[in-house]
Amino acid sequence: TVLVAGAGSASGAAAARVLVAAGARAIAVGRDDQKLARLSESVPADAAGTVRTAACDLTDEGAVDALAAALRGDGERIDGILHLVGGWRGGGGLPGQTDEDYRALESGLTALRHVTRAFWTDLVASPSARVAIVSSTAVERPLAGGANYAAVKAAEEAWARAMAQGFAKAARDDGQPLRAASVIFRVKALTGLEDALATGFTRLWDAAAPDVNDTVIPLD
Repeated sequence: TVLVAGAGSASGAAAARVLVAAGARAIAVGRDDQKLARLSESVPADAAGTVRTAACDLTDEGAVDALAAALRGDGERIDGILHLVGGWRGGGGLPGQTDEDYRALESGLTALRHVTRAFWTDLVASPSARVAIVSSTAVERPLAGGANYAAVKAAEEAWARAMAQGFAKAARDDGQPLRAASVIFRVKALTGLEDALATGFTRLWDAAAPDVNDTVIPLD
């Protein structure tokens, strides 16, 4: 059972379709009910897996906690998260990096923190958990006109790597082999690569957790 956070986007719809085709249970979460309805309609009726949609503002901690409680109440347990909340704002050189733009970009990091904390116990208990974020090549070479964006993406990568360490520590503490992995996909521009992202994420379950935990995968 995989939660797709920010599923109202083209990449979210692609992820849901690929996951369901692979036999997974996809929980597609976004803010726009109409987009979620279109996503649900796009999944073939004879797909191997199933899809469930849920409207939620993932930047609202209380709303995320309520979503987690509702899913657990329905018997759902999360085995994976694909984090797609975010966007791009920039331009104007360093003086043009406004607080308004930064706050808008920071919503992706906020959502990542809320979702991974709310479902952490599910992920650690899963026999094969996989979590992935989509970052940017701007982290490797930040430009003045995209400094806000690069800074937020770097912070998201730090959070993802901290999750990787958390998974490893939880396994050691329980005397168990590592079964969970946190992965970073880096891309210059996601447009046109939505299916590649969805396939790459789904294939993480084909690899052993120690082989992919705390790794950066270029997406091109």
